[in-house]
Amino acid sequence: MQYSTSIKPISFLKTHASEVIRVVSASRGTMIITHNGEAKVIVQDVHLYEETQESLALLKILAQSSQSIEQGRYKPASQSFALIRQQIAKQPEL
Repeated sequence: MQYSTSIKPISFLKTHASEVIRVVSASRGTMIITHNGEAKVIVQDVHLYEETQESLALLKILAQSSQSIEQGRYKPASQSFALIRQQIAKQPEL
């Protein structure tokens, strides 16, 4: 989506709210709303928003993982799996 075609003044949002919602939802896109000539808010499709939040969560996990590795806070996979197997063995049968 080109941002140049999705920038609208707040007056457009006020008078065309239903259309804005329909267009943003149908295109799974984003619309930038300006106030006094400055970009102020984003109107975004909820599915796109959810995807963005999931991507940010994954990036945060990756960053934390990299930080843990740099600080030496990790175990070899074989050791981790061995600990998991021990915990499973201690669980009572259902």
